[in-house]
Amino acid sequence: SANGNDNKKFKGDDKMDGAPSRVLHIRKLPGEVTETEVIALGLPFGKVTNILMLKGKNQAFLELATEEAAITMVNYYSAVTPHLRNQPIYIQYSNHKELKTDNTLNQRAQAVLQAVTAVQATNAPISGTTVSESAVTPAQSPVLRIIIDNMYYPVTLDVLHQIFSKFGAVLKIITFTKNNQFQALLQYGDPVNAQQAKLALDGQNIYNACCTLRIDFSKLVNLNVKYNNDKSRDYTRPDLPSGDGQPALDPAIAAAFAKETSLLGMTLALYFWLPVAAVPGALSPLAIPNAAAAAAAAAAGRVGMPGVSAGGNTVLLVSNLNEEMVTPQSLFTLFGVYGDVQRVKILYNKKDSALIQMADGNQSQLAMSHLNGQKMYGKIIRVTLSKHQTVQLPREGLDDQGLTKDFGNSPLHRFKKPGSKNFQNIFPPSATLHLSNIPPSVAEEDLRTLFANTGGTVKAFKFFQRDHKMALLQMSTVEEAIQALIDLHNYNLGENHHLRVSFSKSTI
Repeated sequence: SANGNDNKKFKGDDKMDGAPSRVLHIRKLPGEVTETEVIALGLPFGKVTNILMLKGKNQAFLELATEEAAITMVNYYSAVTPHLRNQPIYIQYSNHKELKTDNTLNQRAQAVLQAVTAVQATNAPISGTTVSESAVTPAQSPVLRIIIDNMYYPVTLDVLHQIFSKFGAVLKIITFTKNNQFQALLQYGDPVNAQQAKLALDGQNIYNACCTLRIDFSKLVNLNVKYNNDKSRDYTRPDLPSGDGQPALDPAIAAAFAKETSLLGMTLALYFWLPVAAVPGALSPLAIPNAAAAAAAAAAGRVGMPGVSAGGNTVLLVSNLNEEMVTPQSLFTLFGVYGDVQRVKILYNKKDSALIQMADGNQSQLAMSHLNGQKMYGKIIRVTLSKHQTVQLPREGLDDQGLTKDFGNSPLHRFKKPGSKNFQNIFPPSATLHLSNIPPSVAEEDLRTLFANTGGTVKAFKFFQRDHKMALLQMSTVEEAIQALIDLHNYNLGENHHLRVSFSKSTI
């Protein structure tokens, strides 16, 4: 049996290929590391039932409630090297099947364990525990609470994961809207990573002049994620169901959370909607790639945005168009992926440029961030905000050769219905297209031929298993996919089925 005096017995634990055990041997710990930090490594995977710190040897033993939990933890940390205080540490199975610790020598560790277990059991903030203050202070929580102010673009769970992963392994994220404000809880494997992320990111903008991060430590030390979907994710448990339509926030967490958020006295006054004049080409200090920027839009239908239409200019100036090929209809179809196009005007004296009026400022920002720099008809197009407020229709009786078109009443608008599913399916242009509304009589070969006729090469095709009405089809380049979408969105496949084409975030 292991006890606090019996250090000699631990030498055998240096073997990397031990049989699974619920006791884990942790090596190369930084000298000043605390029990809380070591316990926090195990918490995401289940209940921690015992801990033994060997301070002189920079090692520790951590006992989890079940062998399954220990296996999950070892598997996870073999893929993602855990760090404590910026230092890589090593975790392996111990030869010991359980820890029998001498409680008099291990009192402090036991006290910390009790405090953390109490918090874990109730999922509530710590209060009235007898443990010394240093044991678990909010500053040592591996969980951050993130509020996004001035949210011009919606921010997705994936964007948060991308930003916060720079500071350590992100284990879990839960997102939700509270008081009309988008918020997230994000759990690291290590409280020190949480501290570094807070220092580096608090007050930063995700995108130019908007989406400001407000970061605080949560009083929760472990998040209980039930579903892996676009609102919540547990990166240690890829097996979780997607639970469509389920609230991501556990009621116990929601209750504990109500206490925390009420302290902020948040009001809608924080929710500024500033027109962003700058083109979000070079996206801010956090350097999110431009395409990811508005993949953000995926959330647009869900974020409950006040005054969307108030923000920013609705008219875009598109230049460097292929004037031999471009038509108002082709611009309507492509820009319609990112918003409801109201009017298109190809400039009479400069036919390589056009004005496009979107339904609101958010949609024009979205179209600009996705389509600026993409290739259409062989030319890289430039998309910026126009100084015009509206697109003028030609005067009565004046023939402008069909260069101006009003699409205000088009039945093809994708975003007319509030909260429509289409809001969740806005992705950057990609070589893979999502097809829907396919009639039963149409086979894979028919669709491959149809798309090959747009001038590109069809590289792959796959019907959805559950629903033959939908499929993924991959062209060889993004430019070919853009061309195919322009040519074939709303194409009549017969039986009163018009094909719907969008960009997909998946590949085949």
